[in-house]
Amino acid sequence: MFHYTVETTLTMEEASHKLEEQLKEEKFGVLWQFNVKEKLQEKGLDYNDDFLILEVCNPHEAKEVLTQNKMIGYFLPCKMVLYTDEGKTKIGMPKPTEFVKLLNDQDLEQKAKDIEDRLIACMDRSV
Repeated sequence: MFHYTVETTLTMEEASHKLEEQLKEEKFGVLWQFNVKEKLQEKGLDYNDDFLILEVCNPHEAKEVLTQNKMIGYFLPCKMVLYTDEGKTKIGMPKPTEFVKLLNDQDLEQKAKDIEDRLIACMDRSV
């Protein structure tokens, strides 16, 4: 699968807060937070599902991979989403390893696996 997704009974707000705490422990910060529901409603569109997109980054990791191959910049920062589905909150992300496979670079694939494992651990600890 191209993604990893977990489910929790926490509210979106609780899950988002807990995820951000876990990301900080791994030295990842949230660069940007996009509340899709609010933005669409602001534009006059009827959208009532909670959906939050986070762009997260570890600056040291970003510098390392960009130094190795600038094409990795097409996949940065890492994207994580939180949304509600049938009364549950879901936290998910596209797997960095799936993107990096497109570059055919073994060293980057190993680095992506390490980052992916750390982000998955953050998600797992957030539920």
